[in-house]
Amino acid sequence: MDKLMRIMTKDSALVPLGAILLGLLFGALVMLVGGYNPIVAYAALLDKVFGSAYDFGEAVREITPLILTGLAVAFANRTGLFNIGAEGQFIMGMTGASIVGIKFDLPWIIHMPLAVIAGAVLGGLWGGLAGYLKAKRGVNEVITSIMLNWTALFLANYIVNAFLLQPGQQRSYEIHESASLTIGWLSELMGNARVHWGTLIALAGAAIFYIVLWRTRQGYELRAVGHNPEAARYAGMNVNSNIVRAMFIGGVFAGLAGVVDVLGVFHYQTVMAGSPGYGFDGVAVALLGGNNPIGVVLAAILFGSLTYGSAGMSFAADVPPEIIRVVIGSVIFFIAAHGIVRGLIRPLKGKSKKEGAA
Repeated sequence: MDKLMRIMTKDSALVPLGAILLGLLFGALVMLVGGYNPIVAYAALLDKVFGSAYDFGEAVREITPLILTGLAVAFANRTGLFNIGAEGQFIMGMTGASIVGIKFDLPWIIHMPLAVIAGAVLGGLWGGLAGYLKAKRGVNEVITSIMLNWTALFLANYIVNAFLLQPGQQRSYEIHESASLTIGWLSELMGNARVHWGTLIALAGAAIFYIVLWRTRQGYELRAVGHNPEAARYAGMNVNSNIVRAMFIGGVFAGLAGVVDVLGVFHYQTVMAGSPGYGFDGVAVALLGGNNPIGVVLAAILFGSLTYGSAGMSFAADVPPEIIRVVIGSVIFFIAAHGIVRGLIRPLKGKSKKEGAA
């Protein structure tokens, strides 16, 4: 017991694991109250994620954009900003990739990187716009980001309708094969699951996140501005420039999430009635991951697995979608409120110390 309590330190991974366990137990209780078998439901969830190569590939596909939108929100949080606009940046990333992927016909060695860069830059500029309004006009980035989400949705729909629309369809033409991020041979091995190079881009994004913030002078300035803008200004740092830069980089991550969704999964862009939701889910992922790149990757794996696996709970265990959302929400709640977990552990730790002293 002493050894277990020593491992259960502030930074230990066991605290979030304990939170996940509590969340699943609470979800099980909700299912029991509703008259459903939680063991069957959780078994169906795991089977849906790991039951076949196809399902595993699709779960990875679900996780990939969550990593990138989580990084987008986490990067801004680390620099003292709140990027609620990842949804709009995601949509602009989709649109930039669609324009280049459909309108240009180039060798793949040029076309695919160009489409990726175009979407990433457009997402970055969309985020940078909110940063510019905050830096130059003092407009809160939360307000501008929310408005820019809606602006991005309707602007993207206009662009698709006016320039990219396939006749008789509510979607654009498909992108050229030379712009695709799909990994054909791996997709065939995994039962035609929609796996793509975007997963590697997302993992590389997490590494870049760490290097930029903790291994460069620019990253030190960004964190300093986020920690105390006045002190950073007194030290000679350009606070306004760093605000714009932080929102631009966050927008690049979110834009890349939209890029991989278009170039790697669907290969076209629809006329959307509402937002896809990946940007908003990225807020939860960033919070769950503690705004740390490794934490964001792990949180995205958890969030994406629960989201994809919930379909199995619905079909195999007949659990209604409303209760599934309660289960997912309770897991997220206990992870976010990890102080509750520590509060439950503390008495056990104190008891263990007394036993040791005796």
